[in-house]
Amino acid sequence: MNIAVTVKQIPDPAVPGKLEGDHTLERAGKLILDDSDAYGVEMALQLAEAAGGGEVVLISMAPNGEVSGLRTALAMGAARAVLVSDDALAGSDSLGTAKVLAKAIERAGGIDLVLTATESTDGYTGTIPAQVAELLGWPSLTFAKHVELGGGKVTIQRQTENGYDTVEAALPAVVSVTAGVVEPRYPSFKGIMAAKNKPVDAVGIGDLGLSADQVGWAGARQKIVNVGAAPEREAGEKIEDDGEAFGRIVAYLENLKVI
Repeated sequence: MNIAVTVKQIPDPAVPGKLEGDHTLERAGKLILDDSDAYGVEMALQLAEAAGGGEVVLISMAPNGEVSGLRTALAMGAARAVLVSDDALAGSDSLGTAKVLAKAIERAGGIDLVLTATESTDGYTGTIPAQVAELLGWPSLTFAKHVELGGGKVTIQRQTENGYDTVEAALPAVVSVTAGVVEPRYPSFKGIMAAKNKPVDAVGIGDLGLSADQVGWAGARQKIVNVGAAPEREAGEKIEDDGEAFGRIVAYLENLKVI
């Protein structure tokens, strides 16, 4: 069972972010593994182990050949990685990113299942898993809080507001997992040392058969025209308890259609 996991390398959330002149997030420094992707990596490792063999391959797109976040996921136990790094990728929207990831998955070869997070913590579009599946021509199963493999198919429990739905599809398929699907392991010292020698296939868009007009600002179907500060939170309404305050609270909640 060969499983690919799309992982995003992001600026450290603990450090105040900066914007470039084109309103995009500055990614010039060291990048770390997005916490939301650690769940997909862990899930992939457990599924491969349960299947009795195979490998976990990381798929990432990052500037400046950055591998710091990839090394963390490799230290967890992934076997190898495909990294797409190209100046032409600057400004890529979600569809452009999905095109790159889909081509990189094809390049990895022999993939039976793709796992992704539901969305990245620095982008929050939530559209890339379904876009990658569409580009590959594979089924898309989203918001999985539990994943099982067997009989040439994948079965998930899809998280909903009222519980979960059981959904299944034939392999190969793309599955996005929620943060509660598993508890990610911490890389061991042995794993950290081994990760330094694990192969990372560094490629550009030309190696994937893509052209500059399909990705980056040239291929983007959206444009960031302005970025502004969020409005300050307004003070709430204060109700003095004069013995009848409960009536005003009930009326307020009824007006909000909460009760």
